[in-house]
Amino acid sequence: MQRRRRRTTLALGLLAAATVLTACTGSGHKDGGEQRQADPDLPVRTRAVAATDALLAAYDTVIAGPGAGRAGELQPLRAELLRHRAAFAEGLPSAAPTAGGSATGSTAGATAGSSGPAATAGADPTATATAAAVTTVAELGAAERRTAQARLADLPAASPDLARLLASVSASDALHAVALGDTTPVTAGAPAPAASATASPSPSGPTGTAASPAASTAASPAGSTAPATAPGTGTPAASATPLPDGTATALQSALAAEHAAVYGYGVVGAKLPDDQQRTDARTAFATHEARRDTWRRLLAGSGATPGAAAAGYQLPFAVADAAGAARLAAHIEARLTDVYGELVAALPADRRVTAADALRGTALQARRWGSAGTAFPGLPEAAATDSPAPTPPG
Repeated sequence: MQRRRRRTTLALGLLAAATVLTACTGSGHKDGGEQRQADPDLPVRTRAVAATDALLAAYDTVIAGPGAGRAGELQPLRAELLRHRAAFAEGLPSAAPTAGGSATGSTAGATAGSSGPAATAGADPTATATAAAVTTVAELGAAERRTAQARLADLPAASPDLARLLASVSASDALHAVALGDTTPVTAGAPAPAASATASPSPSGPTGTAASPAASTAASPAGSTAPATAPGTGTPAASATPLPDGTATALQSALAAEHAAVYGYGVVGAKLPDDQQRTDARTAFATHEARRDTWRRLLAGSGATPGAAAAGYQLPFAVADAAGAARLAAHIEARLTDVYGELVAALPADRRVTAADALRGTALQARRWGSAGTAFPGLPEAAATDSPAPTPPG
């Protein structure tokens, strides 16, 4: 797989001093069968490939049967699964055939219309049997959700790079499930959220002047400060020992991104009519406040000083109406997936699920607000975006 080279940008893409976090998304090829067998990621990769093969078989069954009329919708999702499989299979012994392609490349050698995935050494018979029982689009959506859930169980056992890939593909599986009509939340047994004692001060407005209380809470219910907790947001217990430098840096980046997101959703809420979109913005506002407080508590508990919100934020583009507000929301969430992809790799093994939950949540929100889809949320592809470079507020 290609080495990831993009800088992590904060949620609005406009905070200065963004930190470069260089995390690879996959293990390099090793020379010799003995070295491959010694790879500690081998069992995790093998399970990931087997789970993906089971999904591919289920897609083939549904497309050939009752889902034939929706083949145009299902084939692109299946093509993304082929890319997932290729990413997981990289570095496996040659006895385990791959479907071709890579996480950032094409799927050459693996067509979406193939009759079925290649058999994988060590495939999970239970997963295969479960996939064989899938015969409808609804059941396919449920299978995607269960697979998204199962991938998270391997996060603690994986290397940082593979953990990031697992979290990314789990988020993609969850997106597939929603696209197929399964809206049941993915659960991973994250710790219950803790309430924040106080709300943070509002950041300044787009021009650098102090934002009014109404602007900073525009996306919160009834104009009040949104609750600092949200369903599905885990709060890790504070560590009594200092965090490693890389972990602390990634957490500070996530905290800074959430400061910016809270501000950004204040702008979003102010430009939306009082309808379902504004309700969605209120929910997102509360979720970002909760995540902000989670990272702030974790940093403080480790003896680090949590970064404060910036004095002001410059928006990446003018937001004059509801369409602009939705575009800004999509931009915020899409940038956050990159932040959380890197955080998964940087956190200790026992805390990765919390960052993976955040990655999945931002990916789902980005799609809901109209962001273009990607097979690997949180693993930026080589193509550059049209986002402006970080710029300090004027």
